[in-house]
Amino acid sequence: MNGTQEVILVNERDEPIGTMEKIEAHRKAALHRAFSVFIFNSKGEMLLQQRALNKYHSAGLWTNACCSHPAPGEATADAAHRRLQEELGFSTGLEKIFHFTYQTAFDNGLIEHEFDHVFAGQYEQRITPNPEEVKDVCYKSLEDIQQSLQTHPQKYTSWFHIAFPKVKEWAVQQGLVQPTI
Repeated sequence: MNGTQEVILVNERDEPIGTMEKIEAHRKAALHRAFSVFIFNSKGEMLLQQRALNKYHSAGLWTNACCSHPAPGEATADAAHRRLQEELGFSTGLEKIFHFTYQTAFDNGLIEHEFDHVFAGQYEQRITPNPEEVKDVCYKSLEDIQQSLQTHPQKYTSWFHIAFPKVKEWAVQQGLVQPTI
């Protein structure tokens, strides 16, 4: 856990209204800006990461390539690039594809209430995960992920359950994957 990291508090239109220490924002369920990065390979498979076991929530769960919060004064796209490098050890082009707001309570008393900007990119080369952030990584087909979400929903983060169908729809529209019947 990063000591005193500040997050950007926002209203329902993602307009900044202040800042707050990250854990305090999660204790108070304060709406704040966040981002999620989804990475695909040339086969249309999605990169998943298993969160490190020492994470303050959702430890050991599978999710998208990376996610976090921009710092006050930091552009959300710049923060997405920064965290991709910090968590997985690589950089690639990213495109914002949509955003959504969600709220989830965790067993430890913390509550995620985030205005989440979703970015997508493509990457084929070496991945060097930071063991403080990531336990494991793999690429999986969207069909395999969808089936696993249905049969083992407890293995995935709450925000991944919300974002995945929207990312899958975007990937089909972009021609990255074929639609399933």
